Amino acid sequence: MSNGPWTDEENDLIVADYFAMLADDITGRRYSKAEHRRALLPLLNDRSEGSVEFKHQNISAVLKGLGEDWIPGYKPAFNFQMTLVDAVARWLALNPAWLGRQPGLPPAAGLREAAQIWIGPPPTLSNQPPPQELDQMLHIARKFDVAGRDERNRALGRAGEERVLAHERAALRTAGRDDLARKVRWVSEEDGDGAGYDIASFAPDGLARLIEVKTTNGWERTPFYITRNELAVAEERRSEWRLFRLWNFSREPKAFELHPPLDAHVSLTATTFQASFH
Repeated sequence: MSNGPWTDEENDLIVADYFAMLADDITGRRYSKAEHRRALLPLLNDRSEGSVEFKHQNISAVLKGLGEDWIPGYKPAFNFQMTLVDAVARWLALNPAWLGRQPGLPPAAGLREAAQIWIGPPPTLSNQPPPQELDQMLHIARKFDVAGRDERNRALGRAGEERVLAHERAALRTAGRDDLARKVRWVSEEDGDGAGYDIASFAPDGLARLIEVKTTNGWERTPFYITRNELAVAEERRSEWRLFRLWNFSREPKAFELHPPLDAHVSLTATTFQASFH
């Protein structure tokens, strides 16, 4: 059996096969990992079944770093070569519809009755240490600008806001505040993006909740972008403003909230600078 490095051709073959299984997994279609593996093995350079299985786990890890779906049955395994990351990036570049796909959510009418979203503590307050592979994952996220990709995905952002809108209304109804639920507004949809938050909601006691929604299909530590205006509003209205981080969106949406000051929870890195003439 071959123990040498995987070639680009082998990486491209196994990545394409992985995405074929992942597409079936996401849509709930039945598929056989064993059948996929048996069909793939003759195309590779004398690889063992174990090495193929482990490579599938490596691909899961790459996709986790990219803030993307992965096959739950292939637990992410790290310390992979960057050539595998490049192979995943090549596949995504050749299949742009994958990143631009519409989230699998009920139609807007159904969202009015949507269940509340599971909300847990932020990663920094969860009493769980950061995973050992965090540095490798963050390196991938920076190299491929995962935060920018999510920010540019308007369909993802809009679907996330719509889901949080339904969550806020459902939470208020559950608290017996139908009067407040009727007043919740989708500000970014009705007024545009300039307010510094997306949804104007309320706590059950009537206090305002100004919610900026950041959505990703990735894991809870996927980086995100935040604008200068959003930061300014967060500072000006600390007691009301909330960042609602929605993650694992395409599978089973989960969330956590960050309260200002944001730099108590995340590292804020300047990515652009304003240039003015002397």
